[in-house]
Amino acid sequence: MDVVITPDPARAAVAAADIVEEHVRPGPMTLGLATGSTPVATYRELIRRHREAALSFARVRAFLLDEYLGLTPDDEESYHRTIRREFTESIDIPDDEVFGPDGTSSDPDRAARLYDEAIRSAGGVDLQLLGIGSNGHIGFNEPGTPLDRRTHSATLHHQTVSDNARFFGGSTSAVPVHVLTQGLGTIRDARALLLIATGEAKAEAVAAMIEGPADPSCPASVLQLHSHATVILDEAAASRLHGRLRSE
Repeated sequence: MDVVITPDPARAAVAAADIVEEHVRPGPMTLGLATGSTPVATYRELIRRHREAALSFARVRAFLLDEYLGLTPDDEESYHRTIRREFTESIDIPDDEVFGPDGTSSDPDRAARLYDEAIRSAGGVDLQLLGIGSNGHIGFNEPGTPLDRRTHSATLHHQTVSDNARFFGGSTSAVPVHVLTQGLGTIRDARALLLIATGEAKAEAVAAMIEGPADPSCPASVLQLHSHATVILDEAAASRLHGRLRSE
């Protein structure tokens, strides 16, 4: 695992965008996209490079990490709509090359299997973007998820519901508690992983991910088992680390 510490969230976003650009420019490639607040600054930097530095995504195919069950694709808080609003509508990736789990399926287990198959049929993900939850989850793989689990339906931990309430007007009761998510085994299949974490609220989870054991109690620790995983932190997110790490 390559860990890079940057001074602040803005520098973290630039460092992450540099890695994404290295993968996108040669193209074609398949990019795994994460939602949530952390990747937004990286997406904005990539949009800037698209507009000002001719960074093209025309030969990119994208797969989302997860989706809420019960939200239609046009719901403003569905991840289908969120990723378009925050990123893909502002670049030149074809809309029909952006895929996500089917949150409207009446058979979530079947939808999960079909999504896993779609990723495999596409040749797998070349670079997967990730964030980390305050309880160590990646995607919607909550603590206790087996490290080899494939794409599956899941129920959100109360901490994740509380963390995500800010996207639903601050109401925990408005947050869907059932989701579809790429499993940790599916995520590990990507050829390269790029996790971004900023802010002191993520520091404990980051320390468990990097310096604790690779264990289901911290799903993000699965990155320790990957041969090409990069973690980009700001100083606040790195504040509970004890090892000697590379800084920028």
